[in-house]
Amino acid sequence: MKVIPAIDLLDGQVVRLHKGSYTEVTVYADSPLITATEFENAGFDHIHIVDLNGAKEGAFVNLPHIQEVINTLGISVQTGGGIRTFEDVKALIDAGLTKVICSSMAIKNEADFVKAVKTYPENMILGMDLKDGKIAYSGWLKTAEEDTYSFLSRMIAEGLQEVLCTDISKDGTLSGPNIELYRQLKRDFPDIRLIASGGVSNIDDLIELNASNIDAVVVGKAYYEGHITLEQMKSLTA
Repeated sequence: MKVIPAIDLLDGQVVRLHKGSYTEVTVYADSPLITATEFENAGFDHIHIVDLNGAKEGAFVNLPHIQEVINTLGISVQTGGGIRTFEDVKALIDAGLTKVICSSMAIKNEADFVKAVKTYPENMILGMDLKDGKIAYSGWLKTAEEDTYSFLSRMIAEGLQEVLCTDISKDGTLSGPNIELYRQLKRDFPDIRLIASGGVSNIDDLIELNASNIDAVVVGKAYYEGHITLEQMKSLTA
């Protein structure tokens, strides 16, 4: 299993939201570069950065901060937030992003998302953020009508290889991940690369996810709140 440290950016600061709410924000650092450097120094070569402004506003508000991390550290970055069109995907990949996570675009502009999956199959990640069992988008403020499994099946048929699944009810809560959800997804879609996200509270959660054959997990608040160390996270990184 690959453990991926997370940085959520809001107005250039490193933050975490509670259950996706923009009214419940905790600021952890003023410099994403300093935080990313801590991850790189601990031996991580790939990190997860979300532009929360972008997710809500549909524009790459924090891209300069992300590019500073890439250009300074030479680290691999997957990012999401504000991606609405195929041209947005192309611009991010051209800017040095390794992987691009799309949620809103996949629902609201499926044609461009499918085009991106076919053009950049190794670089595209479906951000399947679940709220009450439905895929949420637009900064988790709206939910899609189509059944989650139906949508995911169609995207896999188009060539999708990787999914980042977040149980929004768990995100930022430190209450433990929805492991049964990830196990079920892995059973039903064994060929997809599955990244778990949301709720990780300690090293035991990572051990259980690893034992469940989950491909990767994103860790954010548990680290920032001191519930898990970078050394522990690195010890379970394949």
